[in-house]
Amino acid sequence: MIKRNILITGSASGIGYGIAEHLAAQGHHVVLADINLEAATTASEKLTAQGLRATPIALDVSDAEQVRKTAEQLSSTPIDILINNAGIQHVSKLELFPASKWQQLINVMLVGPALLTQAFLPGMRERNFGRIINVGSIHSVIASPYKSAYVAAKHGLLGFAKTVALETGDCDVTINTLCPAYVKTPLVEQQIKAQAKENGISEDDVINKIMLEPMPKKAFISIDELAATASFLISDNARNITGQTMILDGGWTAR
Repeated sequence: MIKRNILITGSASGIGYGIAEHLAAQGHHVVLADINLEAATTASEKLTAQGLRATPIALDVSDAEQVRKTAEQLSSTPIDILINNAGIQHVSKLELFPASKWQQLINVMLVGPALLTQAFLPGMRERNFGRIINVGSIHSVIASPYKSAYVAAKHGLLGFAKTVALETGDCDVTINTLCPAYVKTPLVEQQIKAQAKENGISEDDVINKIMLEPMPKKAFISIDELAATASFLISDNARNITGQTMILDGGWTAR
């Protein structure tokens, strides 16, 4: 296996860190990008302590100038694989949803992936190799109440990926979107508390009656499952898988 340089956004914790650890263990060099440099540095040190290759950088994915400067900063470390993982959440009825917060979610989870793809795609074309993975969500294909901005952003990733797939058919570049049902991360833990408050129910009821109820397998998706799927998508065996929506949902959307 050829060892690659992999940029993962929002990788100081949660899904991003789990994917980074998995891919670094395969011998790849991971660049941990996070809006919190201290957290990215701590995460990177955890990986290097295991003998893995990791580099931390500070990045606000919604800031076009920061994205441009990051691409320049990494010019001597050609990015072969881009994993757009950074995400935030806000749970609220639309009538009470702050406009600035709605815009922030779209900027981080839809505009950010577009800016980063725009920045690193030319180098991928030049080297005739690139893999772009968007970390979407089950909410890329279904909706839940009180998550209008999140659902809109995650749905948008699918259209974005399909478009870029058509534009990169002439080279060995692919783009796909991972769409897991709920993964037990700090972000989801916060959602559980917020949903409990919004719905006036217990946190256990949020887990069992809202999050896991639609899933025949009644289980959270593991970060290991996502990481292994990402590992497959960056391999040569997946070179003709592009513009696709990879759903890991325990049977949710089979209904």
